[in-house]
Amino acid sequence: MDRRITEFIAGLRAAGVRVSLAETADAMRAIEQAGIIDRAIFAVALQASLIKDAKDQETFRELFPLYFGKDAPPPLQQPGGGQLSDDEREQLMRQLQQMLAQMTPQQLAQLFRAMMTGQPMSGQEMRELLDGLPQPHATNQRYREWMTRQALRELDFNKLDKALRELLEQLRQQGMSEQALQAIEQAARENERALAEQIGQQVAQQMAEQARGQGQARPRQRAESELLDRPFDRLDERDADDMRKVVNRLAARLRTRLALRLRRGKTGTLDAKSTIRTNQRFGGVPMQIKHRKRHLKPKLIVFCDRSVSTQHVMTFLLLMVYSLHDQLSRTRSFAFIDHLHDMTMYFAESRPDAAIEQVMQNIKPTRSYSTDLGAALGEFARDHLGCVDHRTTVIFLGDARNNENDPGLAAFDQIRRRARRVVWFATEEQWKWGVYDPGSLSSDIYQYALMCDALHEVTNLRQLADAIDRLFVRA
Repeated sequence: MDRRITEFIAGLRAAGVRVSLAETADAMRAIEQAGIIDRAIFAVALQASLIKDAKDQETFRELFPLYFGKDAPPPLQQPGGGQLSDDEREQLMRQLQQMLAQMTPQQLAQLFRAMMTGQPMSGQEMRELLDGLPQPHATNQRYREWMTRQALRELDFNKLDKALRELLEQLRQQGMSEQALQAIEQAARENERALAEQIGQQVAQQMAEQARGQGQARPRQRAESELLDRPFDRLDERDADDMRKVVNRLAARLRTRLALRLRRGKTGTLDAKSTIRTNQRFGGVPMQIKHRKRHLKPKLIVFCDRSVSTQHVMTFLLLMVYSLHDQLSRTRSFAFIDHLHDMTMYFAESRPDAAIEQVMQNIKPTRSYSTDLGAALGEFARDHLGCVDHRTTVIFLGDARNNENDPGLAAFDQIRRRARRVVWFATEEQWKWGVYDPGSLSSDIYQYALMCDALHEVTNLRQLADAIDRLFVRA
């Protein structure tokens, strides 16, 4: 048990929780007094000894079950939920074996067998299934859902649904009753969800094992060029401070560049009518040249997808945008999950870094796969549409995966008609745009793209800085 507690503390440290040697010793002494028989008391003793900051309590609650929980897989339903006759069950097994013999790859067949027969996969079988996949590149359990979605994608988990429909159709053609087919489908759907949960448990365990291996060891500081091109979804928590320094330097460069553009733009273009009218007193000989002034300071409205997968890019975008405040006439920012959240007040009251920390604490998803941009767009069109005018550039940050909800294209079009420009910052690589995802299903990005003036891939810091810089080229 001492070893497991030590590994748990290493996992906390890897997730960004500060735990000193003295606090580790306090935890060991607390456990000696509290014991390990009562799991609730054991957890309270550890939490009281190790957690000093309220914001770290959530991390503790996420990690504790991974180190001190039960390793039993979720229960699976028997074929048809036990409602099939012997003949129907035999018919199902016979047809299933024929499909499995032709199904590839082997990992998909293994999952489909467990889904249809109700025979659970052991922890060892699940570990072997995931061993052939790329290991999770994040150790912070906040990214567990994102890493699970990546694993499901690698396993072609979405193909289980297609295989189930084919099996049911074949059984229907063989004369099986609709009642039996419905029972088979219902049990299979429940088993599919249980298998996804078990895969999520195993992914979390892999992340915890990597965190234990990393401990508090600090890798060498990455060069700026390496950080600029490092994908956001592969960032380690220990890179956060280095990345913030790079963001601050990028923002300073952008601010200088924009100030130079503004200085050049103050001259504007020659205004012939105003020049002639002003110089009538000189007999029409121009003595004072007049120029049309160009308004280079635009208004910005930023919509950010507040999903776990977009946390890093959202942070860096807001840091850079609010660092350019002196080059903008006004900035308003909103986060969306299944509702719209106005973030502007946080930045009005605090410095950008402090405001972003408050945003991350106070605005966060309450459940998995809850993104609904359509609902947020409807709220904005109803309550905030007056913020958009001919000088406003509207930025949308996200992957446009709305979990099969209404994308809200009518409200999006209302915003487009009022704004000067609408730009989309896509947080997924271009090859993933519009591709089916087992968690959020289809992507609506190409529907939004038809109404956007520009669409940029922003999967690393270099792309993000370039995309922000382009906002002001035509301003």
